[in-house]
Order: sequence, then structure tokens, then C-alpha cells
Amino acid sequence: MNDPSQINLFDPQVQQCPYDAYRSLRDEAPVYNIPGTQIYVVTRYDHVREVLMDPARFPSTAHNEMMRASPVDMERGRKVAERFKQRGWLPAPTLAGRDDPGHKQMRAMFNEAFKPSRIKQIDPRVETLAYQLIDEFVGDGRCDWVRQFCVPLPLFIIGEQMGASTDDMWRIKGWTDAFFHRISMMLPEDQHLGMVDREIEAQHYFQPIFERLREHPDDSLISVLVNTVIEGWGRPLNDNELHAEMMADTFVGGSETTTNALAAGMKLLIENKDVWHQLKSDPDRHMRTFVEEVLRLESPVQSLMRFTHADVELDGVTIPAGSVVNVRYGAANRDERVFKCPEKLDLERPKAGAHMAFGSGTHHCLGAPLARRELTWGFQAVVDRFEDMWFAEGQNDFSYHPHFLLRSLKQLNIEFEAKNR
Repeated sequence: MNDPSQINLFDPQVQQCPYDAYRSLRDEAPVYNIPGTQIYVVTRYDHVREVLMDPARFPSTAHNEMMRASPVDMERGRKVAERFKQRGWLPAPTLAGRDDPGHKQMRAMFNEAFKPSRIKQIDPRVETLAYQLIDEFVGDGRCDWVRQFCVPLPLFIIGEQMGASTDDMWRIKGWTDAFFHRISMMLPEDQHLGMVDREIEAQHYFQPIFERLREHPDDSLISVLVNTVIEGWGRPLNDNELHAEMMADTFVGGSETTTNALAAGMKLLIENKDVWHQLKSDPDRHMRTFVEEVLRLESPVQSLMRFTHADVELDGVTIPAGSVVNVRYGAANRDERVFKCPEKLDLERPKAGAHMAFGSGTHHCLGAPLARRELTWGFQAVVDRFEDMWFAEGQNDFSYHPHFLLRSLKQLNIEFEAKNR
């Protein structure tokens, strides 16, 4: 595949394994305008970094706010906004969708909520839950790895921090799935609005929690978000801002992405048995690099958006004002110009953490430390509980959810030999 004009990143088949398409774009059209759209796709590592490090030229706020709701169809964006206003709360711009000074002020509050001491407090719970989840099915010799492990580990952790009842976790998963599909840019309008309705259900679930915590603050993460007065704003987050953050930055940002990395890591271990044996032989030495390599090779967030408010030039291409810049982390993380043998899972890779899976610059993912802890304990539990594992014969099609932005394996049925304990 060498002709960029033949590449369609909206094609679900291309999304199943986009890496050949990414290579062609990096080589032939590193700043590529998708025909018939205002979207410019950026695929080389250095260009991605340039965009992320220059919010003045490539801001996070859309030229037209309706573009934020639907980057390819502003009329649909208007309908989405109207549905939220009528039935729930119109989500305000999230942290990722803001520019300074508002971003910096809001980020300071989030930095306090996710400070290292708080992550350290959560860490023992992550460790305990990882082993508990595996121990629930280790005697069966088989599992749906995604549903029985990858989903509940980060979901339960962030859910507990967000004041949700353990009994409600799978209901919440249904709502986060709705948000996941709503932002996929792959749905027809009726299904898109159906996802909005499910997200509004979540808003009505969390609204009483916000109101209770305003009256009776506690030491949970959500209480910090509800009650902290943001310097420069003179107030805490309002309901519209809180509802936006609940879905985008806490539940989907804080669980869905880690779920997808846990699934990707298991698939890679089964496909690369030499790496599995290497990891198992010395996890203290190799685990950190393994986690970084999973994030680099199968970036859960394949891409996000920046915008242009004025004409800008990148690699000789003029990107007009009012355009959408699609920053392809998944392509940058396999750029041969930066990573030697980029398609290889290499536990000896130098500077393995140099990938873009968590973004870069002022919008670097604030949940990255927690995600790394969840991935580390998740795979440590695998090392400690499994002697070996393999794909369940005839039970996997290895398909990914259609999505323009995220990479999410639908299911992964595995069988395994448990370690003698």
C-alpha cells in the first residue's frame, strides 16, 4: 500500500490493523488531508511532537464548538448538543479540550487529585484486585480475558475513587461504552444519538453523588473534583464540567484505555512466546520495559484532535484555519525514524518510555502513573499465576471495535496452565 489517496482510516477493515496504512502515510504523505474533509492526519513522530508542543499554532479548542461534538458533521454536532441540553447536562469542554489559561488552572486541580501520594495510596488496592480477579477463574483453565480481567481491573479502581457502588460497576461499563462509541466517529446519526441517551442516564446517576459530596465532602477522588475551588476561577467545577470529566477523563480515560492495553499485552505475549519466557524469567528486570512496549506497539489511544484557528504550515503543507488536525500517536509510535525495528516487541529497547501513548506537552495524560501501576500489577499477576497461556482454538476472530480514535479488542478467549502454588 503506497498510494495515500487509497487509504481510508474510516474503513473498519483498515482499523483492524492500521500499521501498513500508517507506514504509507509516514513515507508518502506525513501531513495528509483526508479527501472531502477538513481533517489533516499527522503520522511522523517529530511532527506529532511538534503539534503537541505548540498549542499556540495547534490549539485544543475547536474553531466552531459544534465541531467538538462531531468533527466531520457540524449539523450532527448541533443535534447532539441539543439532546444533552433537553434531557441532561451539555458536557463542557474537558481538560483535553481546553487551552491556557483555563487548561492550566483546571490542570492544577487535577494534578492535586492525581498526585503521587494519592496514587501510592491506591497501589495496594490495585495489587490485591489484580490477583483476586485471576484467582476467580484460574481454576477454570480458560477465560474471556477482556471481560473477566481487563475490564474490571481499572474500572473497579476508578469506580471506587468516583464514589460508585461496586454493584453498579457493570451498569457504568455500559455507559462508558456508550461514550466510547459516541466519540468513535463511526456511527450513523440515529445510533450516535442513542449513545447520547445512554450517557445522559449516567449523568442522572452521578448528579446525586455530586450533590451529596457538596454537602458532605470525603477523601475520595471525586470529592476533590467536586469541591476544589480552582485558582483563577474562584469556584469549583460546575455540573456541566463535572459530567464531562466523569466520562472523558475519569471513566473512559481512566479505565477504557487501560483495559485495551491489558488486552493488547496478553495478545502480544501469546504471539511472542520468546518475550513471555524472557519476562517470566526476570520480571523485576523486564516488566517496566514490557509495559512501555505494549503502550508503544498497540497505543490504546491511536489518535486525538487538535485544531487550527489560523493558516499554519507543517512539513510544507498549509493547513487552513478551521481545520481538524488528527494527531496519530499509533503511527508516531512505530516511526522507523525514531524506533529501531518498530514492529518488534523488544524488552531490551533503550528509552522504551519515549513513545507518545500518553501524548506529550501540556496535555500529557495525567492518569499515566495510575495506568502504569495497573498494567504493571496486571501483568505481574499473570507472571505469578500462569505457567503458560494460548488462544482458545476457534473462539477468537481478534476483531477490534470500529473507532477512528481508540484501539479496543472486542474479546480475547484464552486457555492457560496455572502455576502450581
